[in-house]
Amino acid sequence: MSSGNMASLSVISVLAIILLTSPVFIVGDTCIGASTDHKVYTTTDGASSTETVFLIEFTLVCKNNAKQNLFLNAEVVGKQLPVSRFGDNQYQVSWTEDHKNAPPGNYDVRFYDEEGFSALRKAMRAGDDSAKVKPAFTINVAHKGVSHGPVVGTEVIASGLALLLWYSAYQAKSRIQV
Repeated sequence: MSSGNMASLSVISVLAIILLTSPVFIVGDTCIGASTDHKVYTTTDGASSTETVFLIEFTLVCKNNAKQNLFLNAEVVGKQLPVSRFGDNQYQVSWTEDHKNAPPGNYDVRFYDEEGFSALRKAMRAGDDSAKVKPAFTINVAHKGVSHGPVVGTEVIASGLALLLWYSAYQAKSRIQV
């Protein structure tokens, strides 16, 4: 065998090895058997804000010991949201809605790893039902709605009581002076 054939054979061998092993390096980890410890916050006071805020903080543990600090995305009510990391396996996602667009109820927030989010985007582009794409895990947010406060503000009640007290004192003073 000539050295030229030997060199091309070794180049082909190297390329074959690279092609066979590249999926291992390109594909992100998949979280199997995800469990979370989470805290949920939603706005309850509508009088002091114009939008309802939804906030989820969670710690993620995968049964298959997938690498820590996965890249995650979330989907809720047709919105795709980035998920932020703020520590080892600690994540946070938040979004806002106008009060009228955030009625009381349960909101299922579906979380996807890189592979799942890619499948979700592909299904949405193709016009397929995105509910068929299985999320890595789901967190339910129970939103109780927002309160716009009492019909009469406390400052009006306090002012009325102050006027009533002043009037009573004025009447008492007028009876004493007569």
